[in-house]
Amino acid sequence: MGWVYYLRLVDTRFHANCLKARFEAAEGWMYRRVPKYVGVFQTPRGRYGVKVLW
Repeated sequence: MGWVYYLRLVDTRFHANCLKARFEAAEGWMYRRVPKYVGVFQTPRGRYGVKVLW
């Protein structure tokens, strides 16, 4: 399995961590499967995103 990148980039690490917490607390409302790993990454231009490993 590969990484799934959430298709929204944000300007601050705080906002990315909020999106990460939302993925971790989804418990079936957003996806049928619980992800194995949810992480925050930074792009070369300095924006942040969320990546998910199923």
